[in-house]
Amino acid sequence: MSDQKMVAIPAEISWEGDSMEVLRDFPDAVKTEFGVALRKLQTGEFPDNVATRSMPSAGKGVFELKESDEKTWYRVMYLSKVDNVIYVLHSFEKDSAKTDMRDLNTATERLSRVLERIREQKKAAKKAGKKNG
Repeated sequence: MSDQKMVAIPAEISWEGDSMEVLRDFPDAVKTEFGVALRKLQTGEFPDNVATRSMPSAGKGVFELKESDEKTWYRVMYLSKVDNVIYVLHSFEKDSAKTDMRDLNTATERLSRVLERIREQKKAAKKAGKKNG
């Protein structure tokens, strides 16, 4: 038996819509904190460097990373890991405590598309398995 540890492959990140482009426009310090948090998620760790909360109003399995500076609140909403992929649904800025309905709608619409893609991929894999089996 080997003394080597099994190293998990970090989860892939799938950036939905304009979520990556919006995140790139955040201030450098905020981008860094979100980058660290996402990297922790990729390796199965809890992102303890930023605030995190479940967002059931956006959908089952959706969470929000939260960061702020002196003028704005920054958010990244993501679907927790499915088949070793983390789906970043929406990145946005807000200026009040309540998440705007437009932002929730954007996240839920993207979540719907992601779940449909996942269903289609599983259907195709199952069909391919039957052909090869």
